[in-house]
Parts: sequence; structure tokens; C-alpha cells
Amino acid sequence: MTTAPSTLVNKVWSYAHVLRDDGVPYGDYVEQITYLLFLKMDEERSTLLGEESIIPEGHRWSDLKRLDGDALEKHYRDTLEELSKRTGLLGALFRKAQSKISSPARLKRLVSLINDEVWIGLDVDVKGEIYEGLLERNAQEVKSGAGQYFTPRPVIQAMVDCVRPMPGNTIHDPSVGTGGFLLAAYEFMKEQTSDRKKLAKLRTDTFTGTDIVPEVVRLCAMNLYLHGIGTSESPITERDALASDTGDRYDIILANPPFGKKSSHKVFGADGEVTTEREEYERDDFRITTSNKQLNFLQHIMTVMAQDGRAAVVLPDNVLFEGGAGEKIRKALLDRFDFHTLLRLPTGIFYKQGVKANVLFFDKKPASETPWTKDLWIYDFRTNIKFTLVQNRLKRSDLDDFVAAYKSDARAKRTESERFRCFTYEELAKRDKVNLDIFWLKDESLEDTENLPAPDIIAAEIVENLEAALEQFRNVASELKEAAE
Repeated sequence: MTTAPSTLVNKVWSYAHVLRDDGVPYGDYVEQITYLLFLKMDEERSTLLGEESIIPEGHRWSDLKRLDGDALEKHYRDTLEELSKRTGLLGALFRKAQSKISSPARLKRLVSLINDEVWIGLDVDVKGEIYEGLLERNAQEVKSGAGQYFTPRPVIQAMVDCVRPMPGNTIHDPSVGTGGFLLAAYEFMKEQTSDRKKLAKLRTDTFTGTDIVPEVVRLCAMNLYLHGIGTSESPITERDALASDTGDRYDIILANPPFGKKSSHKVFGADGEVTTEREEYERDDFRITTSNKQLNFLQHIMTVMAQDGRAAVVLPDNVLFEGGAGEKIRKALLDRFDFHTLLRLPTGIFYKQGVKANVLFFDKKPASETPWTKDLWIYDFRTNIKFTLVQNRLKRSDLDDFVAAYKSDARAKRTESERFRCFTYEELAKRDKVNLDIFWLKDESLEDTENLPAPDIIAAEIVENLEAALEQFRNVASELKEAAE
């Protein structure tokens, strides 16, 4: 039995509402789907493709589907406990796995839903589309909190189309979330070659990512697995990317570091300053001390890029204008890297309300006595542009003009337009605190009250600005305390 992807997503997702009544949050539901779907596909690989099962005997799908009632619930719990002890791909998928479905009848219904489909018979892209659909549905549920891990796919696709990763490049995301950047890069790269060896390397030796949240690592590992990426070892690692420099270097970094400005750690900078928090980051490669999480991720990315490596990173507005550490890091980015393009993103496209973000495109260069950045091109895709998550969703085609203006293979031939402006290094260096939050278009909403954002968006933006101000005050208070001591 085979079903269209959208129909299957609706079918599988509809049962989430039943489980919701049983006290199972949407995020937990997607996790349980992950466990059961993997067990079912493992059986199909054995029975239909003749491959050896990687699930230990007694804990396979065939053992599970024949049970019901309390016996089913107990066996499911025992299976998750056993698989959570394994390493490799099983370890990534089942680490700390627990059953969140207390009703044996509803567990049996979920098993039946999965069992009704021949998943291995579906095309890789179809399976991936189904799972991506579940992840996006989960992100849409405000209470699930999963929106912070889900970057709008049209933005990701446009970033990849600009960076143009090629077979042979290594791709890394230090805050991988559900794997959207790695998957978009894979889809782009596999269209660039028909060589079987290169395609095999794409799947097994090209993509890596890290995330600090175990549940997210699980979802990402499954997402990549359903798209055919990875082997018996998962390319996704559960670790705090900011904790240390592993020494690995990557050709291309694609990332959207987590929301929230304040890091709950202590950071030791090469300048000798210390920001006191609960844990410690002893990073000699962090030239500037800050408790701003995004600024630390930016410094981490600057470190792990290979020579002549490229990066496209989604970062909030505060990274462009924050003083102190922000000013120093922006200056370092302009001097030591070729920071050539900035895309100002519109509001209303993220599942977290009120987010104002940008995409920074920059290349790593060798040491030089003169700044590497000659010109910074800024594309304003925010002013007088409005999107919502329901009635006017962002589409990839909405970014066609930016991708065309970016001119990946001929940046020297860029031309200015109403929304695309060029600023020289000299102009940027003269700005107060090297503030790169630059805009020039007239905002029509300031004159037309009918076009004001919705009240919840305005409130979210006010909270965002207040949090930024409070963070600045905390930094000043911390500096004054240290000076007094």
C-alpha cells in the first residue's frame, strides 16, 4: 500500500491529536514516530532487500507488531531501553529513548499506522518529504517550542543556491537542528554530478553537524537517514559546539545558531577578560569575550572554516549593532574575512514571533596586512515586505531577485538596485561602533498605521528590544563589578 506524501503526512499527523488527549506533546509524538518508523524500515530492509538487520533479536518490528495490550507496552519500553545502549546510528536515534505513550490501545494504533505502509518502497525523496512534513507541523505548534529548530526552507534553499556547494566540499552545521541546511546542500550537490563514486561520498563522507539537544540530534539523524545520508554511523553528534575547537575544518558552513542572546557559560577570551556564568568555555581562538550566544557562534564558525572556506549564517539584528564585543567581532570579520554580502530578512517568516534576522555571507582568507573586505553588498529584503506563516507564506521564488543579484560566479559584475546597495570598507569603518544595521528605503508602515504589524508581533519586538537593552546593562554591571574587585 502506498500513499501520496501529503496524504500520508496528514494521516500520520492526525493521530497526534488523539495522543494529545492522552497527554503526549507533539514533540514527543514525532519522537515516537521516529522510533517506530526506524524499526519498521529495518524489517523491510531485511525482508524486501535481503539486508542484515541491525536491530538485536527479540527487539525487531516483527516482535512488536504481533503484541497488544500491556504486553505491547512493556515490550516497547524494553526495546527502547535496549537500543538506547547501542552505539553508531542506533545510538544517535535511540539515546535516552523512552516511551511517552501510556495507553496500550493508542500505542497499538500507532504501530498499525506505521505497519500499513511499505516505507522502503517509497522513493528516498518521498520518505524525506513525509518526515520533513512532520517536523514542520511540529514547528508550527507554538507550545512544542520546536520552531527555534526549524529554519524556513525557502531561506535555506536560497542560501545554498548562492553558496553553490560542489561535490568534494565538506559541509558542516554547528547548530544543526533538524538538518535542513545539510539536506538542502545534499539536494543541490547531487545534481552537480552523475559519478557514482562522488554520489556515494556525498552520502557517507561530506556532511557533519552538532547539536546540544539530544532530542533534536535524534530527529536530525532520522531526517538524514530517510534522505539516504549516513551509514551505520550517524554524521550528527550530540555536543556543545562552543565548548571546544576539535581541530576539524570545513569548506562550507551553513547555520542558524539558536535564538537567545545570553550564554549560560563562562567564556575566557584571548584578551584576558572573563564573563562569569555557570560553565566555562576555555577557547584561545575566541579573540573577544562575550556572553552573547550568537557572537560566540560567529567566533566559532570563524575558527572552524577551512582556508578559503565559505559561510552563510543566519544571525539576529543585535549582531550587527551591539557595541563592545559586537563591535570588535564585526571589525575582525571585515578585516580578516571577505564579508561580501548581507541579506536583511523580513519578519513573519520564523515560527518564533518577532525575530529580526539576517544572512551573513563571508569567506575565510589568509593573514593580510590590509582588510580583506573591500565592499559589503546589502540586500534589503525587509523594508515594506510582509509575510505571515498562514496567509502569505514565504516561497523560494520570493528570493529569486536576491539570488540573481548575488551572482555567485561573477560577484565583480554586481550592480546596484533599489534594494541592493554597495558599501565600501572605508564607509563601514567610519560608522559609529562599526554598526552594520544599515537601511535606506523609506518604511511605508511608519506613515500608514493600517499596515502596522499584528499586536503580538509588535509585542514580541518590544520584548526583543528590552531583552537586548537588559543584556547591555548586565554586561556593564558585570564589568563594573570586576573592576571593583
